[in-house]
Amino acid sequence: MIKETSIEILSPAKLNLFLYILGRRPDGYHNLQTLFQLVEVGDTMTFSKNNIGEIRLSGDNLKIPINENLIFKAAKAIHRPGLGVDITLNKKIPIGAGLGGGSSNAASTLIMLNYLWNLDIEKSELARIGSKLGADVPVFVFGKSALATGVGDKLSAVDIPRRWYVIIFPNCRVNTGEIFSSEELTRNSTPITMADFLAGEYRNDCQVVVKERFKDVKDALKWLGRYGDSRLTGTGGAVFATFNSEVEAREVAFEAPESWWTVVARGIDQSPLMDFRL
Repeated sequence: MIKETSIEILSPAKLNLFLYILGRRPDGYHNLQTLFQLVEVGDTMTFSKNNIGEIRLSGDNLKIPINENLIFKAAKAIHRPGLGVDITLNKKIPIGAGLGGGSSNAASTLIMLNYLWNLDIEKSELARIGSKLGADVPVFVFGKSALATGVGDKLSAVDIPRRWYVIIFPNCRVNTGEIFSSEELTRNSTPITMADFLAGEYRNDCQVVVKERFKDVKDALKWLGRYGDSRLTGTGGAVFATFNSEVEAREVAFEAPESWWTVVARGIDQSPLMDFRL
């Protein structure tokens, strides 16, 4: 089988359908329980092998210095002498939204370069490398909607009822470190079961803190709450509500203020990147 030398892929976003903070660890991180739902919307990335042995990154919205960019860091982490790639990013997921854009880009880079460069690195090793880049990178390497524990690195695939989501980002970036260092953050939650989730008995422990600190997020939650059970995803500024049909979701999204980034997305159980597993 001859592999392509240039491939365009979707680097999918994620939602945290719930997020419980179970306690602070001695290393300063937090043990948590969360349910990751992959969604069929994200950034577009193109990977093209080059013969000059360099990693070159281009595209829109590349405001982060190259050596700090997660895509470049991911590529460098598995680079071998003589191998080269041109990576182009078409950024659609807002930065600071809690949708996992940067982590997804890093995971996509690990998976695609492992494939294009024929490195034969096991998925578990890619996830380990990814965990050093960001806490959410492993779930995108894992490639499936999952229940996560630990610091978000212990993953178990789950079947989540297929739903449609209206996702709104009121252009309000939220810093994860600020939220996790907040004195008001609940840190002693009790884990829940999937039965609790299916019964609608769940929450995001970070939502109260973010609402109090960021009025724009509070306003978006209130507006979307007129149409469904609006919730915060992760620790970012994006909020979402769940709907049973695409038609219903699009009717709500159509009414959203034009100043907000609004998208309708279908939940997916498996990342499109699974097509490139070795």
